[in-house]
Amino acid sequence: MSAGAAETEAVAQVRGYFGIGVEGISKPMNLGNLVRSAHAFGAGFAFTIGADPRSFGAKSDTSASPDSMPVYRYDRVDDLELPEGCTLVGVELLDSAIELPSFRHPRRAAYVLGPERGQLSDALRARCRFVVRIPTRFCINLATAGAVLMYDRMLSLGKFAERPVTPHGGSVPHPNHVFGAPRQRTRDSGAP
Repeated sequence: MSAGAAETEAVAQVRGYFGIGVEGISKPMNLGNLVRSAHAFGAGFAFTIGADPRSFGAKSDTSASPDSMPVYRYDRVDDLELPEGCTLVGVELLDSAIELPSFRHPRRAAYVLGPERGQLSDALRARCRFVVRIPTRFCINLATAGAVLMYDRMLSLGKFAERPVTPHGGSVPHPNHVFGAPRQRTRDSGAP
C-alpha cells in the first residue's frame, strides 16, 4: 500500500464525524478553500452563518465539494442546527481559549471560525462548548486556520504509527487492531 493510500485509509478510520463552518465570511476564495479542505479531510458537512451572498460560488473549490457533502447556509446564529450529540467548538485567537495542541477533539464535533476581519459573535461563542486557539503570534488566514484545525483532528484521532525518536529513525508501523471474542447480550444485561 502506498503512503498516500495508507494516510487516506487512516482518515477513514477515525470514529465519529465533524463539520466545519464560518460566521460572517465575505471572501469567496476563503470559503472555497475552507470547503475544499473540509472535503479533503473527510468532513461530514460544512456550514456558514450570516455569510455575504457574494462568498458562494468560489472557483477555489476545485473538488466541487457540495456534490460530495452538504453545505448548510444559516442566516443567523439562532438558525444553526447541529446533529444531536454534536459539540460546537469555536476557533478564536483569545488568551482564554484552549491551545489546539492540548485540546482533545470531541468524537462528534462542529468547528466554527470567525470572519476574516473580526471574531466570533458573543451569541455564537455562548453556544460553543469549547473555544480553541491555534498558537500563533497573530491571526492567520481563515482557510489556513481551518486546514490546521482539521489536520490536528486527523492526527489526534487517526490511527497513525508513532513518529521516530530522531529524524534519521525509521517509522514504526502501527500495530494491527486485535478484535476480542464476540459478546452475547441478553435482555437481562441491561443492554438496549
